[in-house]
Amino acid sequence: MINPSYPIGVFDSGVGGLSVLREIRALMPGEDIIYFGDQVHVPYGPRSLKQIQDFSEGITRYLLTQNSKIVVVACNTASAAALTYLRQTFPEMQFVGMEPAVKPAAEKTLTRKVGVLATPATFQGALYASVVERFANGVELFQNTCSGLVQQIEMGNLNGEETRTILEDALHPMLEKNIDTVVLGCTHYPFVIPLIEKIVGEKVRVIDPAPAVARQVKRLLEARGMTNQNSGELHFVTSGEVDSVKAILKVLLGIDGEVYPVRWKNDREIQ
Repeated sequence: MINPSYPIGVFDSGVGGLSVLREIRALMPGEDIIYFGDQVHVPYGPRSLKQIQDFSEGITRYLLTQNSKIVVVACNTASAAALTYLRQTFPEMQFVGMEPAVKPAAEKTLTRKVGVLATPATFQGALYASVVERFANGVELFQNTCSGLVQQIEMGNLNGEETRTILEDALHPMLEKNIDTVVLGCTHYPFVIPLIEKIVGEKVRVIDPAPAVARQVKRLLEARGMTNQNSGELHFVTSGEVDSVKAILKVLLGIDGEVYPVRWKNDREIQ
């Protein structure tokens, strides 16, 4: 039986999933969390389905060795490519993934025109297609992959000229089409919401799915009697450079956290 005192496991290709961790932390401050950032492979967006599944399986196996009681796939690309695969491979484990927030956008838009910012793999995945088919009837979607934005956020460049240019190139054509809602389909993107809001103005709603994901994690834990009030410890693990991750934790979360290194033995196994 899974011990309620075990930590929540969270992973992403890089630091984007910290936007989800932030919301879980706000909702359940007593829960211990272990966060795995696969910086050595970031970004996942351009990679093949098989690669992303292999990475996701390897990370999940690692999180299970750390006694994670639930695994949050805090990465839209990994959710699109590997969530079904993970649930089949680890049927005893509960997973919570990311789903582009097309449904709430379709419910709230008045112009019936919505912008979606996400990675190529997310747009090409069956999950996105399913969400669009189910919830976007009568709504026109304008998509952009914001090429290079993930890398800028990984470097902590949240307000720089290059970041602004990427977002303006994506959003200005959408604004010309009269969008009134923007969906963030990548967990990195909430960290540039202030900049997005400056570009789109007050009349355009920006939807971050992270709070809804945190609520789902809480619901699943409560349903199984696995919530816990620990000291709320945060453990950060990276396959990349420890010092750069420590620096970005300060920028994105405002904390000085310890970061522990791990290494891939191959694309499916972590040492």
